[in-house]
Amino acid sequence: MAVLAAGIIMMPALAQARHAEDKGAAIVRTDRTAAHQQVKGASDTKILDRIKNILQSRDGKQTQDEQNPQGLARWDMDSRDEGGTLIFSDSPEYVDQNGILYQDSVKGDARVLFYHLNNTNEPKKLAVVLKNEYNGANTVTITRGGNGQPSSDYLKVGKATQLEYFSQEKNQKIDLQPGMSRLLQEEMNMTILQPGELTYGVFDFHADHSVLVSVIMLDAYGDPVTAVSNLPVLPKDEMRLRGTFKGMNRVLSARKVYNPGEDGGVYFMLADNKSDKYRKGIDATDGSAVTNYGNYGINYRIELPVQDGDVDYYLSPLGGVYAGAMRSFQATKTYTLFPTPGAREYFGDRTAPETDTMQAQREAGKWQLAQNTELAPLGESVGKGETVFEFSPPGASNLPVAVVMLPKK
Repeated sequence: MAVLAAGIIMMPALAQARHAEDKGAAIVRTDRTAAHQQVKGASDTKILDRIKNILQSRDGKQTQDEQNPQGLARWDMDSRDEGGTLIFSDSPEYVDQNGILYQDSVKGDARVLFYHLNNTNEPKKLAVVLKNEYNGANTVTITRGGNGQPSSDYLKVGKATQLEYFSQEKNQKIDLQPGMSRLLQEEMNMTILQPGELTYGVFDFHADHSVLVSVIMLDAYGDPVTAVSNLPVLPKDEMRLRGTFKGMNRVLSARKVYNPGEDGGVYFMLADNKSDKYRKGIDATDGSAVTNYGNYGINYRIELPVQDGDVDYYLSPLGGVYAGAMRSFQATKTYTLFPTPGAREYFGDRTAPETDTMQAQREAGKWQLAQNTELAPLGESVGKGETVFEFSPPGASNLPVAVVMLPKK
C-alpha cells in the first residue's frame, strides 16, 4: 500500500454516473443511481518506496492563490474506534508464489481488505475464501464492497475501488453448511491477474457464526476453494502490512461547533499518526504485534456541526499524489459522492513539499497554505446544521491529508 502512500484497488466496467459540477469537482449524486466513475491513467511508482518515504517523515479552483496565501488554525477533533473486525491483507504486497497471504477467523461485523500485486511471470488469481467453522448452518451477509479490475495503473485502481465502495450498499447472502467453504465473490474465480497487475478489494460483511477468512493467490487455472487447504502461509514482507484490527471504524467529532464568521479558516489532519494515530493489531498467522501504517481499511465518520453561516469544505493532500473518493451527508439519508479530485484523475503533484519548518508549524496548530496547495472541493453547507463525511485512506495514494473548512465568500 502506498502510505503513507495509500494503496489498494480494482474495478470492473463501471456504470454511468450522473455528474454535477461543484467548483470544478465532479459530484456523483447517488440518491437516484448507484454511481461509479471511470478513471484513466495513473502512476506506477512502487508502493513500497512511497511507504518508506512517508515513514521518514480545486480542479478549476483547485490551487490556493499564490498571491494570497491563507493562514488556517487547527480544528480539534475527538476520536473513538468502534465497530467490528478488520481483516487486512497487504503483505507480501508483491507476491512471487502461490500461497495464503493472510488468514484469520472472525464472526459478527467484519471488513476484509486485500491489496496485492502479481510479481510472477504467469497469470494468477487472487481470491478470498470463507470456511464455516461453526457446527451448524452459517450465513455471511455482504453489506458493502468495492472490487475492480486488476491493473498496473495503481492510482486508477485505488480511485475506482473507492468510488465503487462508497457508492452503494449490498445485501448478498452466502449460506454455509458445517465445514463448507465458498468464495466471498464468485467473480474471483473468473478474474485473472496478469503479471505486474495489482488487485484491490474492500468488503464489509456480517457472519452469524465464526468463519475462517483466507486471502490466497493461486494459478489462473486453479480452484480457490479446493486449493486453499494445500497452500502454505507466505511470510510477510518488510513492511508487515497485514493483521487483524478490532474496531474497524473511527469516529471523529469536532470538539466545538464551527462558527465560520468567528473561527475563520480551519483544518484537521487525517492519517498523520500525530493527531490521528495509526491502529495497532495482531498478525494472526504468527501472533506478532503489527501497526496499520496509514489506517487502511479503517472507515472514518467525520462529524462537523456548524453554528451558522455558509461553509466550503475541501480535501488537501500533503504527502504527494492522491486519488480516492469520499461521501457526505447533510440532514437527509441521501448522500453525495465526491471523487477526490473530481476534474482530474489524481492531484497532489502540484503541491510544493513542506519544509521542516512548515510541517512543524502545521503540527503545532498553524498552517499557512503554501503556493500551489491543491484543494479538492467537498461541497458546502448552508446555515446551522451538521455535515458528516465518510472517508477511508485510498490505495495507491499518499498520506497524510487535511480537511479544510473555509467561510464561504
